[in-house]
Amino acid sequence: MTMTPGLRKFALTAHVTSSVGWLGAVAGFLALAVAGLTGQDAQMVRASYLAMELTGWYVIVPLCLASLVTGLVMSLGTEWGLFRHYWVLAKFLITIVSTLILFGFTQTLSYLGVLAADTTMSIDELRNLSQSPVFHSGGGLLALLVTTTLSVYKPRSMTRYGRRKQHE
Repeated sequence: MTMTPGLRKFALTAHVTSSVGWLGAVAGFLALAVAGLTGQDAQMVRASYLAMELTGWYVIVPLCLASLVTGLVMSLGTEWGLFRHYWVLAKFLITIVSTLILFGFTQTLSYLGVLAADTTMSIDELRNLSQSPVFHSGGGLLALLVTTTLSVYKPRSMTRYGRRKQHE
């Protein structure tokens, strides 16, 4: 099924917007994670973790899902196809894996938010638990930069299925 030009442009705009938004939100999250890990002020450390929880649930998760859905719509509704080009398939798989890791990490994120709200916990104890957000957001940022690079360069190699469809 091929989309009309107007619908394709709308879907492409939604996909680019959600994908770039996801990348930017993860970069902001990484800044909060580093601030939480290295901060000396207890209020700033706690605020960083509380802001990370809100950013994760209300910005990153929705943008991640929007990027996944709009990417699927774009691949199925255009001649690129989901299984015709390796770069499209690679982007889709990276997005799926990133989404699964994100959903697993949200449990940790919620737990860190609860701990940050507990003022009886020292910032040193909180910091000891907090290397995971830096690791996860750094890895997520790397994965999103790879998908962005694939989108820009669009390596021309086709899958076996794509070559077969091209000759039909």
